[in-house]
Amino acid sequence: MAEQEAAKEVQPKKSKKILILAIVGGLLVAAIAGGAAWYFGQHSSGHDAKQKEQKKVVKDPVFLTLETFTVNLQPDPEDQYLQTDISVQVEDQAQADLIKLHMPSVRSRILILLSSKKSSELLSVEGKKALTAELIAQLSEPFVAGEKPQLVKAVFFTSFVIQ
Repeated sequence: MAEQEAAKEVQPKKSKKILILAIVGGLLVAAIAGGAAWYFGQHSSGHDAKQKEQKKVVKDPVFLTLETFTVNLQPDPEDQYLQTDISVQVEDQAQADLIKLHMPSVRSRILILLSSKKSSELLSVEGKKALTAELIAQLSEPFVAGEKPQLVKAVFFTSFVIQ
């Protein structure tokens, strides 16, 4: 009988070890599966967030076409004039509306800048690019002191004639 009791005591210890190993193994598998699900969930949601961010960044361009400008250029050596059509690309419709609201100021700034140029400055591609940069700077200045500057992205010449 003593042997049978000893055998009974040994068997429960083995089944407890197997049970403990099974529970630990199950928890380990569950932890690995949970970690993998979290990792791939974060990766895909991060990817979705990046795609949404890229979609937000890609906006339709907002252009504002200005009336034709005709100005006398500085003598070089003879009198010439410039006639040009300009389109302005702005950040959003609110910026376009702000520029429309202040159109007399916009036109004055552009006319003063254009009439300060000589034809020799404007004939080359580099001269036109420099003029574009100057126009962006002029149009970006706030209309009212202390206000935020306008968000002018680009200036495009749709016609450019010097005579």
